[in-house]
Amino acid sequence: MLAKKVPVLNVMIDSVDMTQAVDILEDYIEEKKTHLIATANAEMIMMANEDPELLAILNKADLVVPDGAGTVWAARYHGHSMPERVAGYDLVQNLCKRVAGKGTKIFFLGAAPGVAEKAKKYAEKKYLGINVVGVKDGYFSVEQEPDLIQTIKSVKPDVLLVALGVPRQEKWIVKYLNELDVPVAIGVGGTFDVMAGVVKRAPVWMQKAKLEWLYRGMLQPKRIGRLMALPRFVLKVCSLKKH
Repeated sequence: MLAKKVPVLNVMIDSVDMTQAVDILEDYIEEKKTHLIATANAEMIMMANEDPELLAILNKADLVVPDGAGTVWAARYHGHSMPERVAGYDLVQNLCKRVAGKGTKIFFLGAAPGVAEKAKKYAEKKYLGINVVGVKDGYFSVEQEPDLIQTIKSVKPDVLLVALGVPRQEKWIVKYLNELDVPVAIGVGGTFDVMAGVVKRAPVWMQKAKLEWLYRGMLQPKRIGRLMALPRFVLKVCSLKKH
């Protein structure tokens, strides 16, 4: 299945809903070829507009889902079809649910020490039959990377979830994807933190009201500076003429 890509401030986003996105990931797993998947919210899109390397990576990615109400709004504002928000956290949960019991091998890489382990336990409890074949936190040096690469290669995962933060995770995946030969590699940001219970997700009503970004800011005041990307994003989208 090939999704239609639409532009949002120079970043090409796939016009997909959650079911279509997971279907595509399953197809990628079966193909056995390497695929990069990104989850683009307003913050990432603004970052890409200031980071040519990140922009190039996103526009070469196999699948870029609209992670964030802002991304969906911006696409629709310029007259493009964008079915719904496909949040990175939800994408991971839906994928885990879909592949549980099928033998699909998943590797968790990233987050603070101990977090990926807790996320693994959460997944194993919630998705019976899930096959998490390895975990490693995100606190590794460049010198340790060769050993890390060998560790990942030795278990031959079908899915590599990388939680190193934007843009480090996307750049890391691109650097090593061919060597790792992993069918599906996804940059998942703070997904492990939420799965591990380290960070709480916004209440459902705030998610539906498109206020999850505000909740994150209230919960983590240090993020306020980063969240200012959202109003800048809205202003930039509005400054462009509709096509």
